[in-house]
Amino acid sequence: MPYVRRNAMGEIESIHKAAAPDAMEYLDPSDGEVRRFVTLVEQTERFGALDAEVIRVLEDVVDVIMAKGLVEISELPPEAQLKLLMRREQRTRDGETSRQKFAASGFVEIIDDSAFGQLDAPLP
Repeated sequence: MPYVRRNAMGEIESIHKAAAPDAMEYLDPSDGEVRRFVTLVEQTERFGALDAEVIRVLEDVVDVIMAKGLVEISELPPEAQLKLLMRREQRTRDGETSRQKFAASGFVEIIDDSAFGQLDAPLP
């Protein structure tokens, strides 16, 4: 590795472990082009993960704004309404799946341990 596939402008488009019909060119892993491509891919993945986290925060902000009655969902463009409702539905499904997995483990109750006092206090 790596065998590279290039786009029409001659830039690396993908890297492969083995040669393929559209990726016959072998470059040393330490080659500058390979390193720049890998760095770019890693940065893109990090930004994608961060974007997903920011989107989740924005969804929560929209939920708070709507809960306070400052904006009704019907005031948003239809595309935004649909996307918010689809995300909310997906999060609900994901939450149910998580709860089902948790319940299947046998741990279904959350115990209020406030009656036990401070657990890190020294024993008498």
